[in-house]
Amino acid sequence: MVRVLNGMVLDVAVDLRAGSKTYGNHVAVRLSDQNKLQLLVPRGFAHGFSVQSETAEFAYKCDNYYNKKAEGGIRFDDADLNINWDLDPANAVVSDKDKLLPTLEDYRPFKKRLIFYDKMSSLLAK
Repeated sequence: MVRVLNGMVLDVAVDLRAGSKTYGNHVAVRLSDQNKLQLLVPRGFAHGFSVQSETAEFAYKCDNYYNKKAEGGIRFDDADLNINWDLDPANAVVSDKDKLLPTLEDYRPFKKRLIFYDKMSSLLAK
């Protein structure tokens, strides 16, 4: 779950779930401190954003601890995704790590992992 505490961003989530009917599709939402919208980015989705204000401050709520081995993604400027980032790609600030990401065509999805949460299962059964 993400939201903006200060400023405005164009927030994007791309479905990268193997076998999904919506694989490669994306949703883009403007999040700001003014509209107070939030975006849930489910597991298996790539997440990216474009800052639309001078500065922006994000708040993330995650369902797990950080795991470097679980990192992945796709290039923000992949033509197959056709995402309108509302910016000139030549002026985009992209991390060195993200510059190395593959295109959607070259991306290899993680295999679906089954994770059992005993406490959660018992709560859902009630």
